[in-house]
Amino acid sequence: MNDLSCVGVTKKFGDFTAVRNVSLEVPPGSFFSILGPSGCGKTTLMRMIAGFETPSAGDIRIKGESVINLAPNKRNVKMVFQHLALFPMMNVGENIAYGLRCQGEQKSEIPEKVRKVLDRVGLPGVEDKRIEQLSGGQKQRIAIARCMVLQPDVLLLDEPLGALDLKLREHMKIELKQLQERFETTFLYITHDQSEALVMSDQVAVMNAGGFEQIGSPRALYDDPVSGFVAGFVGDANVLPGTIDEVRGGEARVILDGGGAVLARLADDSNTGDRVEIFVRPEALRIGGDNGSGSLSGKVDSLLFNGAASRILVRLDTGQLVEVADGDQASEVSAHDAVTVSWQPDRSRIFVRRPGA
Repeated sequence: MNDLSCVGVTKKFGDFTAVRNVSLEVPPGSFFSILGPSGCGKTTLMRMIAGFETPSAGDIRIKGESVINLAPNKRNVKMVFQHLALFPMMNVGENIAYGLRCQGEQKSEIPEKVRKVLDRVGLPGVEDKRIEQLSGGQKQRIAIARCMVLQPDVLLLDEPLGALDLKLREHMKIELKQLQERFETTFLYITHDQSEALVMSDQVAVMNAGGFEQIGSPRALYDDPVSGFVAGFVGDANVLPGTIDEVRGGEARVILDGGGAVLARLADDSNTGDRVEIFVRPEALRIGGDNGSGSLSGKVDSLLFNGAASRILVRLDTGQLVEVADGDQASEVSAHDAVTVSWQPDRSRIFVRRPGA
């Protein structure tokens, strides 16, 4: 039995459809993320799961039971918001105990439950601290502890790292995944940050314009996207527009806008004469030689150092700027060097050109 299921869920506000025929299944004890740009409908979907909005159509089930007609406080789900909503007039222990008191827990048992949940989030003995005495990361863990002490079937997290600085966000991505595994509770995580979704999740649903484009593991989304939107939104990608000149089995020869012809792998039903885009990850590009796709000429525009994420920017003769993952190639080139770039065809994807692209 899945901890959470959505079946054909739709939400309309007047003539506007915010969520369109969404279905998902979240197995017990998993970390499931919904990833999409602002305005795609992901927060509306979460609010329906929490009970703050009512679907226009479809069903939502927790542990196999429909919760459509249950009020938010009757659903065994809890929610962590971006701004955490901790009570500043209460100390840490009182914040965590608040929900227990509201549900009528025996007063004598509350301190022990607070102590145990603080141990599990790695903050033992902080019951008497004031909220303003905590760091940003500690506040995140207290917000989670306040929910987890109530033993929810599903914990909903709505962009909880959005207010943190970059370094703390990177640290908390790992912490959240470890906490989820420690509690063995299902986490449903909403984010527009693809790095957060890829690092933490067992499964990710990519949402666009109210619907799901693809659901899969982070690796499947990255290596085998099913649409140009997913290919462009999940991870970094170079996008080369052109027109299919010839189809060769699972590959196609594409004449690029601005000149040049290359081979790439077909990922949809695009055919000869179609306007398409080729998506190539920076790590798939190589400087020099020909990896089977045909090579494109250009000049090194600049070298961007960022540790393991360093990039070589190449301005192609077509005018397109592409990113090449540095690897061991930076020592071989300098700014303004004339170079060629190529890739293996099976490390690229061709999709029909997106509207407006």
